[in-house]
Amino acid sequence: MLSVAVDIGGTFTDVVSRDENGRLRYFKVPTTRKDESLAVLQSIEQIVADWGMPASAIERFAHGTTVATNAVLERRGAVIGLITTAGFRDVLEIGRQMRHQMYDLVLKPETPGFLAPGARRLEVSERIDAQGNVLVPIDEEGVRAAARALVEQGVEAIAICFLFSFANPAHERRARAIIEAEFPELFIALSHEIDPAFREYERTVVTAFDAYVKPVIDRYLSRLEQGLAKSGVGAPLQVMQSRGGLMASPIARRRPVRLFLSGPAAGVIGARIAGGTAGDTDLITVDIGGTSCDIALISRGKALVRADGLVDGYPVRVPMVDVNSIGAGGGSIAWLDAAGGLRVGPKSAGSEPGPACYGRGGTLPTVTDASVVLGYIDPAYFAGGTLRLERALAERAILEHIAGPLGLSLEAAALGIHRVLNAQMAEGIRLVSIRQGLDPRQFALLPLGGGGAVHATALARDLAIRRVVVPRFPGVLSAAGLLVAPVEHEIYAAFGRPLAGLQAADIVEALVLLDEQAAALMAQEALGGAAIAKHYFADVCYIGQAYTIEVPLHLDEAAPLDRLYADFLELHARIYGHSTRTPARIVNLRTVHQAGGLDRLDDNEYVPVAGDPAKGMRPVLVTGHPDFVPAMVYERAAMAPGFSFRGPAIVEQPDTTTLVEPGWRGRVDSAGNLILEREEEANHGQD
Repeated sequence: MLSVAVDIGGTFTDVVSRDENGRLRYFKVPTTRKDESLAVLQSIEQIVADWGMPASAIERFAHGTTVATNAVLERRGAVIGLITTAGFRDVLEIGRQMRHQMYDLVLKPETPGFLAPGARRLEVSERIDAQGNVLVPIDEEGVRAAARALVEQGVEAIAICFLFSFANPAHERRARAIIEAEFPELFIALSHEIDPAFREYERTVVTAFDAYVKPVIDRYLSRLEQGLAKSGVGAPLQVMQSRGGLMASPIARRRPVRLFLSGPAAGVIGARIAGGTAGDTDLITVDIGGTSCDIALISRGKALVRADGLVDGYPVRVPMVDVNSIGAGGGSIAWLDAAGGLRVGPKSAGSEPGPACYGRGGTLPTVTDASVVLGYIDPAYFAGGTLRLERALAERAILEHIAGPLGLSLEAAALGIHRVLNAQMAEGIRLVSIRQGLDPRQFALLPLGGGGAVHATALARDLAIRRVVVPRFPGVLSAAGLLVAPVEHEIYAAFGRPLAGLQAADIVEALVLLDEQAAALMAQEALGGAAIAKHYFADVCYIGQAYTIEVPLHLDEAAPLDRLYADFLELHARIYGHSTRTPARIVNLRTVHQAGGLDRLDDNEYVPVAGDPAKGMRPVLVTGHPDFVPAMVYERAAMAPGFSFRGPAIVEQPDTTTLVEPGWRGRVDSAGNLILEREEEANHGQD
């Protein structure tokens, strides 16, 4: 019996399986950008053909997807309408009156008005106050008229966001009933279900985003479910959430806004477990794929989770793993700006047509093309030899678009592409670590994704990080993370009470209602009798402060509120550099129910294949060296525990390539991890 996980990236779709003995197998297939589900179904065919396993042997199927994120980035979401309380139709466009770019000559909107332009934002007479009391009854005929007007404009979905609905959702529920009675085909998103917390702009945005991606996700998952069933897969489809837990596909279709960062969240889970096998609990993870670089931080063995995030620069108030995503990957296109400066990304060649060296019609230079020219990637061994690269096409693209216009040599231009990309990623790492009050030098760097290990030592050098942990299969670690992730459901609600005078019983009473909702969701999962763990959190801030910090609730202690306040002060000091013993309040309460999950990616002892790891020599060009230097090339699978070597070196495996720059030593630990450590300056040049 097999558990299978499929993670869709911008260039490749990664497939990992785990059998009943805990053994992992994996492969990559090109992502089908026009319909990502086709690559998933192709992977099932390949499992059947290559591994001799019938599709019916798959008893669990987990999936990480970028469909929701891409729908926003590429503006391919549904046509939606927005119905609000009278007087609040323009909240979506007004926003917070804050601008991130104050001095641009041409100012661009920083609110997502594209979700529902003015003509598709309508008002209804109704009003509920902050305590949940009805001030103005809902105008039912007004709801019908608004829905009819929106349908005439061709909307597929309607977002409903009434003032203070999180305190009393009766009007939103009645509006949905009215609309569904007349237009049952419409998708409807209610703000009290999506984001039951105060701050009208943020709640409106996330509700509109949910409506925007709901039809897209529904169609995608429906096609995938039907395709899996047609292929003979009887296992229920599970989908990764942005917080780092799996949920059943039918629930995902009802809560699609929680699928942002689906793939990156799985990568962080896999990285946490892989790092633990090397003895590292403080990690900075760098997931470099074909189109993006996802950076996250793991502290004391736990991934940092934030209560909200940004998608395409817009606030999306959904709990998610704290990942900083930048447009920097193997397929990122190098280009020259108006001043003749070298830029890399965020636009990507993707998989269709892909980098120039793919030979699929791409003519623009990318990071992968530069890697081929610099000697980092063997054109005959890319993706385990499943895709042969054309060095001549890579050279032509770089010469024509970068080297020629800048008056540089081919090699200097290729190295410049890498240096620009590395600088962008290093800055992204600083944002994730220093923003949390943490020193990146105190962490190990763990690269994953198909391109992570190519850039690892260069990034570590720029950040003064002295240790790099390259897992056994970093190129497919996100898919492997799907296999070990727990089923999880999180419910939160506004609380709005100062800590002073608050009793623990007040919190317990509020959490009972949240637990009931989470339990109802867990009951819809195929858990097979697995035990359910419950975790509680409070969003806390100083009275008068605008931003909250998520703090664990320890209700089993004698004085849980004293512990909550002490933990809040400690976290505030770490993140902001200071704290003060002034009154605080709880803004939101949340409960997280978890079931299942594993603490190991692979249950089998690492055993290398027979043969000499050394495969020969290859010249590479690295920063700090004017000419190409000879690098030993090693086969990763043949490296036994205890095997050690010095850079410059290239370590090859089917899912990635690791570049080990001069000044680094490498060794293989007992779990099969490749540990890279910086040498002392005094030891350079010695064996």
